[in-house]
Amino acid sequence: MLGDHACAEGALAAGLDFFAGYPITPSTEVAEHLARRLPDVGGRFVQMEDELGSIAAIIGASAAGARSFTATSGPGFSLMMENIGLAAMMELPCVIVDVQRASPSTGLPTMVGQSDILQARWGSHGDYGIVAYCPASPQECFELTIAAFNTADRYRIPVLILMDEVIGHMAERVIIPEEQEIDRTERKGPLEPPGAKPFLPYAAEEDLVPRIAHAGDGHKVHMTGLTHDERGYPALTAATHDKLVRRLVDKVRLNAGSIVEFEEIGLDDAETVVIAYGCTARSARRAVREARNDGQKVGLLRPKTIWPFPQTRLQQLLEAGTVTRIVVPEVNLGQLRREVERHTRLPVIGLNHAGGEMPTPAAILEVITS
Repeated sequence: MLGDHACAEGALAAGLDFFAGYPITPSTEVAEHLARRLPDVGGRFVQMEDELGSIAAIIGASAAGARSFTATSGPGFSLMMENIGLAAMMELPCVIVDVQRASPSTGLPTMVGQSDILQARWGSHGDYGIVAYCPASPQECFELTIAAFNTADRYRIPVLILMDEVIGHMAERVIIPEEQEIDRTERKGPLEPPGAKPFLPYAAEEDLVPRIAHAGDGHKVHMTGLTHDERGYPALTAATHDKLVRRLVDKVRLNAGSIVEFEEIGLDDAETVVIAYGCTARSARRAVREARNDGQKVGLLRPKTIWPFPQTRLQQLLEAGTVTRIVVPEVNLGQLRREVERHTRLPVIGLNHAGGEMPTPAAILEVITS
């Protein structure tokens, strides 16, 4: 199955109700697949006029209770940034897939890139928290798309899936479990029926996540991108703003231990740690195994969640005292390397290409053995 198709199937398995999108290479196969499949399961597919309309539509659908989804790439992802912030501010769960290509601007539409990593984390204005998954195979395109929907509903946030062109257009065997074997996290709804007592749609619980009432359910709900109080009404004061924005950030930051996913190979005694994600991790995995076969103490840390970054595991490795250097190959000019450098004073060696081709195992092995 194609990675893009596996992503679409993951969305269907997660209970997708509504897709709105505008075709753009290399994500178009996600939309094409859902245009055929989504109506068969009772969902709604809408081809929008552009990416601005696409993300606005899925946010609106989420407000009405739908599990909603869009897919894009490069320039389309940039156009969605303002409304990703709106979804974070209104705490409306939704999932956005960015199949990365070589950028900036229109760049190389049909060739690979990994240069949207920092935009995914910081692209919209203001402070907010998001989660971004980074699959490295069609199987993970399926599995992490399901995880993305569950995380979006669990924490009432927009969740990103950062694929790349190689993974999106790669064909591999994908195992799809039976429906009853697929975990699905439900949104926390109001405890009282409509009218029983006033509902506070932004009154957070211990996990910092408020219960959600959907448009049409009968509860009175006010949603706005303005700074708001627990009723959802605009409350334009510094104190309200600070309290609200801290909670938006903290509900991801303080729950990161439950969100972060990663794969590790040979890290227990590693002196050199390779950190790689997406398609680059596939080359890195082979390079690490070849180096291990040659007697070198090398390990791989592969983030499945690029945000939050698995910093706790990295800190454990650094505190163990065996690591002497870190290698970060990626298809950009050093975006994740900057994040890694933030956590250590050890040498962090980048292997970078601006986009259009992924690093080979031989190129990574050469850096490891240098």
